[in-house]
Amino acid sequence: MTTIKDVAKKAGVSIAIVSKALNNYPDVSDKTKKRIIELAKEMNYTPNVVAKNLSSKKQKTIGLITSGFLNSEGKDNSNSFDLFRGVYTAAEENQYELAIYFTDTLKQKQKSYAKFCQERNIGGAVLMGMRVDDPFFEELLDTDIPCVLVDINTKKHYDNIGSVSTDNIQASFDIATYLLKHNHRNIVVVAGAKSADVNIQRLKGVERAFEEYGLELTEESILYGNFSEEESYRKTKEYLENANNIPTAMLCFSDLMAYGTMKAIKEAELEIPSNISITGFDGLVINEYIQPTLTTVKQDFYEIGSQAALLLEQLMEKKKVETKRNVKHQIIERESVRSLAK
Repeated sequence: MTTIKDVAKKAGVSIAIVSKALNNYPDVSDKTKKRIIELAKEMNYTPNVVAKNLSSKKQKTIGLITSGFLNSEGKDNSNSFDLFRGVYTAAEENQYELAIYFTDTLKQKQKSYAKFCQERNIGGAVLMGMRVDDPFFEELLDTDIPCVLVDINTKKHYDNIGSVSTDNIQASFDIATYLLKHNHRNIVVVAGAKSADVNIQRLKGVERAFEEYGLELTEESILYGNFSEEESYRKTKEYLENANNIPTAMLCFSDLMAYGTMKAIKEAELEIPSNISITGFDGLVINEYIQPTLTTVKQDFYEIGSQAALLLEQLMEKKKVETKRNVKHQIIERESVRSLAK
């Protein structure tokens, strides 16, 4: 493979002059630039992107760091791929390179996010699937590396940290209000992981909706399914076996948890929605094909990814922009919710 050293030798100039010519520096004559560019083409020289980044004052590589993706369970990863596609498209359109780092708890003990970015000369990172209590996450926030967080809010304000997500408080408020407008009052929430910021935000939205109807969301009416289909199935099965009264609706903080919950409901010989209505959150494609079809909050993951990359590029370029962005959501009505008589 031809290197920049080979081109320099053939042209009879230094490596620095070749680099400047290929990057259109003004202190190299047009004649020299033309000769070097022609030689580079003849020799099939392709600049090394990583090396170019290392020598460039303006870093043009962004990282997409995602935790838990390879361990995720369930029937559909299309939302994650839509998010990846949004990040990639926005990066490509603005001539940024994209490096993707899949990590998990074991890898985090071996290599921190900050070290990953530094080794690859990454100028900024989009982070998704992170836990706010992750020490490596905190380490990255305390560096000068610009970051954009997906579905995470930080307790402190950072000039070089942004966030993009669905407005989780408003979205959960909307889906809870949807059930309340259908006259459901005995509602059980199948929540995610207690420590997850997205879970905290969604609980706030449900609480707000309940308050508007003069109701209280009690801890007894919350099952923590940890965003797991299997855990939600197990928790719902236990709840229905021991409940003194059966809820009229179950509001799930993810579609995957809704699938587990639906399985437990059916095994208890209860019908959806005749006995228990159910809602999800995310908007997986498979929702249109399960029985009954699932009413859910649809998130625009492609747009979330695109906006995350665009915001990150603006932070890397030190532009003064609003660092928190929300992407619109929709309530998709299907067959899994019925109206009750007043």
